Amino acid sequence: MTYPTWSDLDNESIVPVLGAHKGFNIGPVAVMVSCEPDLKLIKSNIVKPRVFPFFTSILVTHEECNQGVCIAGPFIGAPYAAMLLESLIAKGVDKIIILGWCGAVTDQLNVGDIILPGNAIVDEGTSVNYRILDKKIPVSVPDSNLTNQLSDHLTSCGIGFQKTTVWTTDAIYRETKKKVAYFRDLGAHAVEMECSALFSVAQYRKVSIAGVLVVSDSLASKDWDPGFRTKRFKLARKAACEAVMTFAQEMCENE
Repeated sequence: MTYPTWSDLDNESIVPVLGAHKGFNIGPVAVMVSCEPDLKLIKSNIVKPRVFPFFTSILVTHEECNQGVCIAGPFIGAPYAAMLLESLIAKGVDKIIILGWCGAVTDQLNVGDIILPGNAIVDEGTSVNYRILDKKIPVSVPDSNLTNQLSDHLTSCGIGFQKTTVWTTDAIYRETKKKVAYFRDLGAHAVEMECSALFSVAQYRKVSIAGVLVVSDSLASKDWDPGFRTKRFKLARKAACEAVMTFAQEMCENE
């Protein structure tokens, strides 16, 4: 039996987000980086970074903790990503950029393409704890203003991208042909594991969130096409990392 979480959304959790200890304020802007190679690349470009344990991830800040952008990651899966986001918000963050990878489920996307999720179809178990889901096609959305600003920034950087729908799943090894076709028919162009949950948390906590995803592989045909080692994917990752960080820094400076 599943507890009807939708009936309990207005009640506070018994466990406080920060646990038994109040954390230091890290400023208003955070970049959540899902994949370790991207996190290492970003960290290598920070002057005098401060690195703290953050659950089983790390939290990277500048020398002054409340100045500049903080970076959190790596992470995988909706429940763990939601834990990180909840903790970032509790530490003072109210603008979040997600940087991650995704798999194409349509031939309209290729390895190395960059996408901005316009919405995320919920196929994970975390969102229901934060909002009432539509019974037909449950969808979570990012902040439209922040997404538009991010879109403008990518354009100004000369980076091509598509704004489209993603499908968020809990089970990476259960992306069957029938399931891929089903979510593609609902409008999904890519699949990943965190966006819908993160969008739901952000909506519940009334903070702004947007995302950038790089296509790393494809499930669009009958055989899986991994593109992790291709030059185009590596160049796209680097461009996405640089663009996301300059965008986050501009937001910080405008606070």
